[in-house]
Amino acid sequence: MIIRWCGHSYFIIEAGVKVAIDPHDGESIGAGMKTCREGADLVLVTHEHYDHNAVQVALKEGSVVIRQRAGEFSAKGVRVRGVRLFHDREGGARRGATIAYVIEVEGVRVAHLGDVGHVLDVEQRERIGRPDVLMVPVGGVYTIGPGEALQVIELLRPRIAIPMHYWLPGSFLPLLPLEEFLKLSRWRARRVEGALEVRRETLPEETLIVHF
Repeated sequence: MIIRWCGHSYFIIEAGVKVAIDPHDGESIGAGMKTCREGADLVLVTHEHYDHNAVQVALKEGSVVIRQRAGEFSAKGVRVRGVRLFHDREGGARRGATIAYVIEVEGVRVAHLGDVGHVLDVEQRERIGRPDVLMVPVGGVYTIGPGEALQVIELLRPRIAIPMHYWLPGSFLPLLPLEEFLKLSRWRARRVEGALEVRRETLPEETLIVHF
């Protein structure tokens, strides 16, 4: 499995099929911001905010687009579980709901938490399960911040945790930078250039923080 980060909360996962999660168009979130413009077999949208639902950048002929869908389903040969979460600490009263998507490909479970704005409760943790790879927002303001993200990582115990949805140079969004998360984390961190290759047999025993 190959995982590429396209900035913000946008990831491309390649494992026979190509899955895009939460695509953005670049310029809408910041002057000169880059994105990935390529065709995916399956496009998953966690919620309908402009910085997560620019599906046009990831489409090709035959693409399947799934928008904010809870429950268990299969698409393009990929098993998906959508778990309903909230975009704030008030049960969605301020910013609505978001979906965490859990996909399983090549024996690896990947969970993308969307714009979760709260620490997970017991039922939500059980429905998500223990992912091998966890994509978790850390930038605060609109989502959980660094401290809450660390709590979520403690609860889910992924083998690899990838921070997302934080401030990047040129971004219009008033988010905290990645460094605010890294300086609080007790886990070993590794920076990856380009793409992350994930194999079931080489997953670390203890949580590893991977950032791009």
